[in-house]
Amino acid sequence: MLKKLALSALVLGSSLLASNEVNVYSHRHYDTDKKLFKMFEKNTGIKVNVVKAKASALIKRMSSEGKNSPADVLITVDAGRLFQAKQKDLLQPIESDYLNKNIPATLRDKDNKWFALTKRSRVAVYALDSDAGKKLSTYEDLADPKFKGQIVVRSSNNIYNQSLLAAMIAHHGEDKALEWAKGVVKNMARDPKGNDRAQVKAVANGLGSVAIANTYYIGKMVNNKDKSQREAVKKVKVFFPTFKNGGTHINVSGAGVAKYAPNKANAIKFIEFMASAEAQKLFAEGNYEYPVLANVPSSKLVGSWGTFKDDTISINTLGENNAKAVKIFDLAGWK
Repeated sequence: MLKKLALSALVLGSSLLASNEVNVYSHRHYDTDKKLFKMFEKNTGIKVNVVKAKASALIKRMSSEGKNSPADVLITVDAGRLFQAKQKDLLQPIESDYLNKNIPATLRDKDNKWFALTKRSRVAVYALDSDAGKKLSTYEDLADPKFKGQIVVRSSNNIYNQSLLAAMIAHHGEDKALEWAKGVVKNMARDPKGNDRAQVKAVANGLGSVAIANTYYIGKMVNNKDKSQREAVKKVKVFFPTFKNGGTHINVSGAGVAKYAPNKANAIKFIEFMASAEAQKLFAEGNYEYPVLANVPSSKLVGSWGTFKDDTISINTLGENNAKAVKIFDLAGWK
């Protein structure tokens, strides 16, 4: 990882001599994004220089670079990480009539320091040969003893789970959230391990009957070179839980303009393009994510799983409650 970052630094250092570019630090690692970067270059003539690394490494790097950072844009996954970048004062407000008009207030930073580019839903995936589908209802219900020994889910250090618990805190408070987390732990079929796809495969292989996973992973399993993933996903079905008095949990990937961006105007153009109808359609079709623009439909595959109502809480709240969620997971014994 350090070698990659060092090489990227050399590339960025030399490219700073160029006159029309944008330097993107991205946690995302999808072919869809590569296509979008090329589209942006073709449409604008602005060269896109990309540094890829985990969000924690990018945030640490931007902090250490300070005013000398070549970063123009930070792209990362999950509101919790976007919140961390903002808290560390690595982003600046974005002035964009287009983004303000088209990205809902619940899907952007309250100070306009980042905007969502895509949405993901965290859902229940159940085995077709089980009766779990008849039992599923709300997120709260996953802590009910009727699911004892049936739930598979990744670890508590996963940001997606942290944001789900952060939403639970927002809806019910810390005490109820702790009670819920303890209930889910009691219902686990095994200790948490693996990524979301591993949870789906576990259910398909009979190691549990309900997995908690992000929707776009399901799409990627359907159309995957790995036969085991394709076969596994045929044995499960997606269910969209809701919070009591709320909707289905939504999280985002998003982008912000770096505080010391040397190419600020280009950075804003870049983010506006990523939120354009053209780009949103590619996000939906190529990566099975939900568009943030209301007038852009989901892919046919994603649409076939059904519709749902987004939860009502602001994405900002997920970041604000992250530290509380981490503490509650620890108290609940969620490994």
